[in-house]
Amino acid sequence: MAQVKAIRRFTVRTVLPEPIRPLARLATNLRWSWHRPTRELFAALNPRIWEESGQDPISFLGRVSREEFQRLAADQSVVDQVRAAAEDLDRYLEQARWYQGLGEDAPAAIAYFSPEFGITEVLPQYSGGLGILAGDHLKAASDLGVPLIGVGLLYQAGYFKQSLSRDAWQQETYPVLDPDGLPLTLLREPSPDGNGRPLQISLPLPNGRRLLAHIWRADVGRVPLLLLDSNVPGNDDAARGITDRLYGGGGDHRLQQELLLGMGGVKALRAYQQLTGTAAPEVFHTNEGHAGFLGIERIQELMDGDAALSFDEALAAGRASTVFTTHTPVPAGIDRFEISQIHHFFQAGLAPTVPVDRILELGRENYADGNPSVFNMAVMGLRLAQRANGVAKLHGEVSRGMFSALWPGFDHSEVPITSVTNGVHVPTWVDGRISRLAREQFGSEAEAMGRWDLAYNVSDADVWALRREMRTALVEDVRRRLRAAWKKRGAADAELGWTDSVLDPDVLTIGFARRVPTYKRLTLMLREPDRLKALLLHAEHPIQLVIAGKSHPADDAGKKMIQDLVRFTDDPEVRHRIAFLPNYDIAMARTLFPGCDVWLNNPLRPLEACGTSGMKAAINGSLNLSVMDGWWDEMYDGENGWAIPTANNDASPEERDDIEAAALYELLETQVAPRFYGNTVSDSAGAAGPSTTGTEKVPTHWVSMIKHTLSHLGPAVSAERMLHDYVNLLYRPAAEAGRRAVADSYAQARVLAAWTAKVRSAWPLLHVEHVDSVGVSEDPQIGDTLQVNAYIALHTLSPEDVSVEVAYGRAEESDTLADVTLIELSSKEDLGDGRHLFSGSLLIDRSGPFGYTVRVLPRHEALASKAELGLIVNA
Repeated sequence: MAQVKAIRRFTVRTVLPEPIRPLARLATNLRWSWHRPTRELFAALNPRIWEESGQDPISFLGRVSREEFQRLAADQSVVDQVRAAAEDLDRYLEQARWYQGLGEDAPAAIAYFSPEFGITEVLPQYSGGLGILAGDHLKAASDLGVPLIGVGLLYQAGYFKQSLSRDAWQQETYPVLDPDGLPLTLLREPSPDGNGRPLQISLPLPNGRRLLAHIWRADVGRVPLLLLDSNVPGNDDAARGITDRLYGGGGDHRLQQELLLGMGGVKALRAYQQLTGTAAPEVFHTNEGHAGFLGIERIQELMDGDAALSFDEALAAGRASTVFTTHTPVPAGIDRFEISQIHHFFQAGLAPTVPVDRILELGRENYADGNPSVFNMAVMGLRLAQRANGVAKLHGEVSRGMFSALWPGFDHSEVPITSVTNGVHVPTWVDGRISRLAREQFGSEAEAMGRWDLAYNVSDADVWALRREMRTALVEDVRRRLRAAWKKRGAADAELGWTDSVLDPDVLTIGFARRVPTYKRLTLMLREPDRLKALLLHAEHPIQLVIAGKSHPADDAGKKMIQDLVRFTDDPEVRHRIAFLPNYDIAMARTLFPGCDVWLNNPLRPLEACGTSGMKAAINGSLNLSVMDGWWDEMYDGENGWAIPTANNDASPEERDDIEAAALYELLETQVAPRFYGNTVSDSAGAAGPSTTGTEKVPTHWVSMIKHTLSHLGPAVSAERMLHDYVNLLYRPAAEAGRRAVADSYAQARVLAAWTAKVRSAWPLLHVEHVDSVGVSEDPQIGDTLQVNAYIALHTLSPEDVSVEVAYGRAEESDTLADVTLIELSSKEDLGDGRHLFSGSLLIDRSGPFGYTVRVLPRHEALASKAELGLIVNA
């Protein structure tokens, strides 16, 4: 009989017997993805089916037979366990947590928009670091009680599955997801039977078309995540395909995804608020430029609302409560569209009240080195948000330089982009063996409180044994995955006996796993293949490498890097010491991070925004070996790993790679590997090399570095620390600014908009006429006081509209000032005709070349920074 194929497929959800019905709620709340006891409950019900289902509770419940459910429901001990787990979930969802202790001024709700969310491999809506970070952000918010609402898109295929051809070329497949088979709930209109019509939002498209989307809800602990789905009846084929795949297509397809995420996302939020009575978000967090159109939708709401604000008033009100996070230091990583494209879509009536030309100006690169025919999503994100941040201290510096053209005349340090260093959600990424050891030795309270400092109280032997146990688990996982990968490449079982002995549980194991754009330099380790081979096969202190990563489907340069690496790993001489694992995802990562002794990262500095993979390794006791980039630049302390030196900036790309590869080899040969096999407790003079049992030798210096890493990096890299920073540095100030802007029928927003227009029109006329100083002798000394008088032509502005500052410091040869100190001058006299005298004193506090200058900036209580308007006049 010919193969029969279904013309339609759907997932039938299980009806559970009443005594164990809470299993359905436990399965649909994604807290199970980081809550070990819930996973253990499902596993204990039927270990075989649990493994076959990929440890996915929804899939698990769909595979268990009705007869087995009846048997489980008749088992009182099972019923009691299920009830206890459900009660524990209720307590988690309802009890006050950290955030609830902050007081009534904390934001009532915060909307968090992101194009991808990496919460669990069961919900494959992520491609890499941005999505994993967003998932960890939601999980940590849930644990801390932060009232976040996530907003994203539901992709029919998620990101691609990766496999390799026989000649090691990356191949992509896009398995179609059935939302009914995922831990999602479709939002419906209220009805007596609970089966109302699906809630639907609508956006107009050019040529009279419409884009409709349903809203699916995922429960991430306490945090609802709303995902918009365009694959719905009522859409034409093109519109149904808008949410076909993450970052799929380009041009109009990508633009429509981002319009749906931003503008449709705000509409979905409003529908969800109305359905559930949830508080309206007081803060909108735009996670990367992809979601930037949310600001246009909010302006549209304000212009259309009862207050009937003008565009400038609505912009002022919306900006006050918006936070924008940039995640890329690479200009190529920013979405840019043709101005004509944006015009085409907004002419269709996407925001009918908002002037299209004002929308275009928000994203236009209308600065010196920009392209005025291009619409830049990050530029729009910055112009629509009063607060912005990068994701590590170094990335904040890079971002201030990268976007400095938006604030001409300001020093890079004054560009209003701060930083909040990313973190990782510890319960998701820390290995269960580490949690168990902490629980057994120090009690569950110490584990729950994150007492990382207690790592010092664990014996060296126990730490070393634990590391070997996790390394052994990785070795077993690599063998299984490698065998499966080779079978997909066309190898026969008879050819694959060698995979049973790949890697050694007693050999120093180095991990490298991430997306594969060229700047992350996957193949830097191959710069001198013979030298790498010598390291892998060293008689006394060998290393072994586990590597994984996906290249973007359109990035042939990245695919070529993967091919070059895999061809090296295919060499029979070294293939037992180095493995490339296809289809890197959350499931693989959970074994890979704990199993590696060293985590390698060698991007081109400073192109790594943060790079959280090394953080996930660190909380599992792995040491980092990394270029000083991203988070490592601020957290490397000499005892938590090694820093790969970077080449001088004037080196050519080839020279730079040669120099940095040589530095990497040198570190591995002379420091990393010898220390791993180094001093021992039982036999300090014993032979080096892999041990036979893994128990007779404990390298004390290495173990001391593990303990130091756990105790010092553990709290620093946690997503809870990150959420504390976001709440205190960005969310609370944004909520307060937003409240002030909207109070008394948007009085402050109206005043700010009018004042801003007045200042912008008057600014070209403002200038510093003359500056003089009094009080310096012919032989100035430290301790002398200098009075500075600045004569400013303000024309139609008043002294209250401006801040006049004297900037002083060490004068370089070019008259550039270094180590600058700023002092505000006071308005002393109205000289008539719009001219004013400002004066103040400064103390000469340093010897050597000394210089000063005067500058004028706008000042208003509603501005978050003096650089906000990008206006400055320097003397």
